[in-house]
Amino acid sequence: MTGSGLPQRHEPGHALPGTGQVAAGTPIAVTSEPASPDASVLETSRRCAQILAEVEQVIVGKREAVTLVLLGVLAAGHILIEDLPGLGKTLLARSLAHVLGLNFTRVQFTPDMLPADLTGAAMLDPRTGDVVFRPGPVFTNLLLADEINRTPPKTQAALLEAMGEGQVSVDGITHRLSQPFVVLATDNPIEYEGTYPLPEAQLDRFTARIRLGYLDSAGEEEMARRRLDRGSAPPQPRQVADAATLLAMRESLERVHLDRDVLAYIVSLVAATRAHPKVTVGASPRGTLSVIQLSRGHAVLESRDYVTPEDVKSVAVPALAHRLALRPEMWVRQVTGEDLVSEILADLPVPRAG
Repeated sequence: MTGSGLPQRHEPGHALPGTGQVAAGTPIAVTSEPASPDASVLETSRRCAQILAEVEQVIVGKREAVTLVLLGVLAAGHILIEDLPGLGKTLLARSLAHVLGLNFTRVQFTPDMLPADLTGAAMLDPRTGDVVFRPGPVFTNLLLADEINRTPPKTQAALLEAMGEGQVSVDGITHRLSQPFVVLATDNPIEYEGTYPLPEAQLDRFTARIRLGYLDSAGEEEMARRRLDRGSAPPQPRQVADAATLLAMRESLERVHLDRDVLAYIVSLVAATRAHPKVTVGASPRGTLSVIQLSRGHAVLESRDYVTPEDVKSVAVPALAHRLALRPEMWVRQVTGEDLVSEILADLPVPRAG
């Protein structure tokens, strides 16, 4: 039994001398197995399966990316989608919003965009002569911030306040955003002229960064076949949740147990990014919290109310890679944050039975 009181299943493993760990790459020695997972966790798991199934009626061959976006939403976070044009980023955001029953707004960021274009502004009502606040497009549930790197830092900062604080400030007055509030921001990585790349401090606001990538030949053929079969009618996934349901699903993550050894594993993982010789600035404590919540969400998708090291490994790269500032020579060597987090995961000992 662990300190959580959960029964354990012991599997073969090779202990490192004098430690409670096993060498990296060997089978994990322990998996907690509660007799019956929490009912709210099982309900969230069932609902997530329905959500993924509906979104996959529209998005072909991108199960892992869709799952990561859903995990970010469950973790009450925001997602940065960095990829080439035409790969379905907008379609993914719109489809997910529809399936979740959330209000959806898309904003195309441009170099001449002002903060007021996003947050709203105080305006004179000609009918009454009063100054009233007219909300901007940020007052929604799911906001697609398209090509966020095309707008100046001042407008980016206005969005980041909304993301971090769940509010906007206009003329000294604070306006709360409706909940849930999720930002899916896209970033075109191939065009730099006339853009304003997000600095590391702003990237840290995003719970995870994902890439969709091209479909393989079979996936692209399936995508084209679906388009031919349905004709000109747009795809229509079924709504399976609403805002209140999503908030309840988020709350169920708080019932997912995180063993002390697994927590220490996460802390060691994040600490290793700060000590790596190829990194100038490692992941922040916000990164630690993101890994925790994403791992909890991953456990829920597996119908478990406890986190294993495998859950951590599944989410660590998208949760941490974008938070690392690498040494300048790494760009020349084409070494990425994803490469370094994967390297750390391979070398870091995983928890074993206690």
